[in-house]
Amino acid sequence: MILDQTRINRMVELAKNFGATRLILFGSQTEIPQEARDVDLACDGIPGWKLFEFAARIEEELEIPLDIVPLTPPSRFTRSIEKKGQVLL
Repeated sequence: MILDQTRINRMVELAKNFGATRLILFGSQTEIPQEARDVDLACDGIPGWKLFEFAARIEEELEIPLDIVPLTPPSRFTRSIEKKGQVLL
């Protein structure tokens, strides 16, 4: 599943509506999009359960499977995402 620009734009719009300050696309969508079966996003600025409400909204509205990771607190994994991922917001 390759993400088109329309879906990316909608994800960014939803992220802003939920209060996101950063949104990073990572994983198979950035490495081998033609083989990707889901979307991996890392996000900052959306607190607690709101982050999972945001993820559910993307899954429902765009009809795509999604994995979401908070960027805070920072870890070795989130630093790797920040280095390798595609910054959307």
